[in-house]
This record gives sequence, structure tokens and C-alpha cells, in this order.
Amino acid sequence: MAPGAVDSGDEAGAGPASPGPPGGAVAAPPAEEADGPRPLGVGTRPTGHGPVDAALARLPDVDQLGVGGHLAVYEDVHDGLRRTLAALDQPAGPPTPGAGPHPTRS
Repeated sequence: MAPGAVDSGDEAGAGPASPGPPGGAVAAPPAEEADGPRPLGVGTRPTGHGPVDAALARLPDVDQLGVGGHLAVYEDVHDGLRRTLAALDQPAGPPTPGAGPHPTRS
């Protein structure tokens, strides 16, 4: 080919290299990538608070589910965390008679 000439790809075996399969088709992922869910491998660390740890222990369950099953697990974990947080607002122990939010005045 002459200096400065552009390769048109018409010469036998001397065409420009093109990425991907012939015809511009997109290659399919390998079979092991296309089959089923792939675990995210996101771990959790213990918080030291039993109810929170119990709720968070459900998160790895999504690794065994398809995307359609993720929502139910996430909602369950969220509900457990919300109940745990709401329980912090509850007084500990049995209620004391006459003890309300304000002292009784005579």
C-alpha cells in the first residue's frame, strides 16, 4: 500500500480489524453468566443489637433469589428495622399507675 493511502479492506486478507463478531452482532455472555442469579456477596457486620442483627441476617437471602424476589426480602428487613426503632420509644417495664406523660397536679 502506498504511503498515505487508506485501507478500504478490499484486499484479500488485509481488511481492517473490527471488534466483536462479524456483521456487527453483539456476542452473548458466557453460559455461566447468563444462568440464574449471581450473588452480590454483600456482607453485614454484627451491630451488637439482637433485633437489628436478626433483621439484617435476612439480607443475604436475596443472593438466592431472582430480582423479582428481592422486594419481599427488603420490605421484610425494613419492617423489622422499623419495629425495632419504634420499640425504642416504648417505656421499659410495666406501666406505673398514674404515670403519664405529665405529672398529676392537685
